[in-house]
Amino acid sequence: MAQTKIKLARRNFLLAASAGGVATAAAIVAGPSSKPKASAATGDKHAGKGYQVSEHINNYYRTTKV
Repeated sequence: MAQTKIKLARRNFLLAASAGGVATAAAIVAGPSSKPKASAATGDKHAGKGYQVSEHINNYYRTTKV
């Protein structure tokens, strides 16, 4: 009985590993999406600006130096 459980566990592991490999390969082949992001399409004025350093952030960085 224990031998059967080990065989089934091994089979399930190999099945999951192969399915994961196939999914990874499909994601690589598909490549990045060329669709615009939803936030840019809504007209949000802050969309797409990303990280910006401002004066208060520079002050914070200055105060955290050891």
